[in-house]
Amino acid sequence: MKVSIRDLSKMTGFSPATISNALNHKKGVNRETAEEIFRVARETGYLSANAVTKIRLVIFKKNGQILEETPFFQQMIEGIEEECHRLGYEMVISHVDQRNPSYQKQVRDLLEEQGVGIILLGTEMMDGDLSLYRNASCPVLLLDHWTELMDFNSVLINNADAARAITEHLLDNGHREVGYLRGNYRIKAFRSRFIGFQTALKKYKVPYKEEYTVTVGTACQDMLEYLKKKPKLPTAFFADNDIIALGAMKALQEMGYRIPEDVSIVGFDDLTFSEISSPPLTTLRVEKREMGKMAVRRLVELIDGIGTSTVTKIQVCPKIIYRNTVKNIK
Repeated sequence: MKVSIRDLSKMTGFSPATISNALNHKKGVNRETAEEIFRVARETGYLSANAVTKIRLVIFKKNGQILEETPFFQQMIEGIEEECHRLGYEMVISHVDQRNPSYQKQVRDLLEEQGVGIILLGTEMMDGDLSLYRNASCPVLLLDHWTELMDFNSVLINNADAARAITEHLLDNGHREVGYLRGNYRIKAFRSRFIGFQTALKKYKVPYKEEYTVTVGTACQDMLEYLKKKPKLPTAFFADNDIIALGAMKALQEMGYRIPEDVSIVGFDDLTFSEISSPPLTTLRVEKREMGKMAVRRLVELIDGIGTSTVTKIQVCPKIIYRNTVKNIK
């Protein structure tokens, strides 16, 4: 005999409306109630065993250099958790590290799990790293990464346009000797930011000068080593992210340079530290929490069969936060 919503109501003690709202991931049903309803719905056969009730955030690490050095991702994860809760999905987090000998088996096990949709945080990924994920038996959405093969739905930052815009801010303030503070681990986001940086220079007919490019790992230490060689400095730097910008600022100040009187500098991410640095850093604000929520909403569309025939690339546009690290030298 087929189980109805009314039967589920009798078994759980919740009203038919609450049962319906929970099963359709609507607002107003708390987590404990939803979990109990889904448990009974599965046990009675009302829901098939592979009905998606859980969203798993898979955090990919290639070497941990980016994910472990910046607090950028915490707000994004909080946004994912909030939206999962709002829509009635359980949220779990798994870490996969490519350096781990059991990495491939761990990934295969995750992708074969029933009743789950996956958000794959691919910040440290290169395109070749995605091959394991292509034959997943569950819906997968790529977060903070994009592949040129265009075979994954993605939510990511519009890195190139944002970098172009903040570099144009330097150029609009009269800077024509503009340097690039380059992260030594070239994640795809950094490469896109460099393209945006170059696009702005070309638009203003300003040459890119290799001698003004500084590659850093540990930003402050590496910048200090660079400055000790007494190089000719540009009037301004664009940095791949705020961690690099803030480390470079500290090094410049230790060597007697004033920010922005001697050297202007801009970052990318708008970390909490950037607002309270001395001076406060001009940077690009990424709405990290909203980006996480957008990823959940798009994954839920895929789970519900909405827009599955079209691969989408959703780009979040950062906003320039004007503070005190850019001098007008016109």
